[in-house]
Amino acid sequence: MERSVLEEAIYNRYIVPTRRKRTHLAGLEFELPIVNEKNEPVNFEVIYQVTDRFIDTFSFLNVSRDDNEHIYLAVDDKTGDGLSYDCSYNTLEFSFGKEEDMNVLYKRFCQYYTYIQKELRKEGHMLTGIGINPRYAVNQNVPVVSERYRMLFHHLSSYKKYGNSIPFHSYPNFGLFSCASQIQLDVEEEQVVPMLNTFTKLEPFKALILANSLWGENAEILCSRDNFWRNSLHGLNRHNVDMYNVVFDTTDEIVRYIKSMSLYCVEREGKYINFPPVLLSKYFSSDRIKGEYFDGNRYREITFHPKISDLQYLRSFKFEDLTFRGTVEFRSVCEQPVGEIMASGALHAGLMENIRELSEFLEKDTSIYHNGYNASELRRMFNRRRKADIFDWKKVSTQLLSILELVESGLKKRGYGEEHFLRPLYGRAEKLLSPGRQMAEGMENGKTLEDYIEEYGGM
Repeated sequence: MERSVLEEAIYNRYIVPTRRKRTHLAGLEFELPIVNEKNEPVNFEVIYQVTDRFIDTFSFLNVSRDDNEHIYLAVDDKTGDGLSYDCSYNTLEFSFGKEEDMNVLYKRFCQYYTYIQKELRKEGHMLTGIGINPRYAVNQNVPVVSERYRMLFHHLSSYKKYGNSIPFHSYPNFGLFSCASQIQLDVEEEQVVPMLNTFTKLEPFKALILANSLWGENAEILCSRDNFWRNSLHGLNRHNVDMYNVVFDTTDEIVRYIKSMSLYCVEREGKYINFPPVLLSKYFSSDRIKGEYFDGNRYREITFHPKISDLQYLRSFKFEDLTFRGTVEFRSVCEQPVGEIMASGALHAGLMENIRELSEFLEKDTSIYHNGYNASELRRMFNRRRKADIFDWKKVSTQLLSILELVESGLKKRGYGEEHFLRPLYGRAEKLLSPGRQMAEGMENGKTLEDYIEEYGGM
């Protein structure tokens, strides 16, 4: 079937870069909540000062400043490592330039984290490893004062224009207090289809051992991050978020899936323009699009002409996201306890070496599959504290342990001695105990939130 101009552009952006030999390179991103130890809002002045000291110590000299001249991004040009504030000065993000050996990345993480934690502690603040900032209710949940974050918050806040016809949650600022652990890995063209299909089916199993963003009066939701994206304006078009819920046969089907996503912003002359989410197919077939931009004082309406190059502004939040770099970014994992922060990245890296074996394993699974539920329904079910009595949980645990054997086998194929990062996951799989479930049950039995802030922030 001949591709349209838009389909060709999507193919060139997302599929063509995978036409090369896959490497073992890995890129990691850790989003870490900052908390004030006094149960008060994070003091941004402390953050600005600690950032300056970090930059002086580690020579992250390539910096970006917000509209108030505070540094919100600093990069080491030699390693590609970055320190940034993800949406808010309540969340510190470490991102790492690609390396084949994840031990190398972990060594650098330990250096950065140890320094920042020590400096924050001097000022009565600290970092921790939880998928929702435990002080979200008291913090100043305001975006970094920059063009991009201002646009994003303005866009998400416009959900009210849709009235009550769509069940949005009322936290358009969720990106200011939710935190993820992400990894990017190379993928080859012939792997793209089986990789997306297989890792989509893995998502329910991952929820059982990686959920770590409690929410609700009785902490009944163990992974609230899924809900925040799904039930925000990002999820107005479900194809922009969450799982795929389709089985792909060809890369052209993936291209058509991406074509069914929506666009909500572009850039013109250094200014972000946002508009109600519109299907890519409709956007690129339109002569004009109405949007709004911030002129420095207030938002103004603007009409502009779409350009095929606007495809670069597509923002997808899929659990498995193809990028224009020829990589897949795994986005569904809540930030993990700092002492176990490499476990989820190691899981994905190991399984990328054993996609065929994992696919065959999941196809035969009857512990959760072939019982009337699809992967999306299962993940939502497993993200809640109450365990459904329709499953043999001992059998599920055994399956998880078998998956971890595939992970370990894959890490051995990589050959960098990364298997030790998996150790925490074996105990979780045996007990079906994610960090979020452990926290919920612990607080029910007398431990405090402060106990877990401390515990999950420890190296």
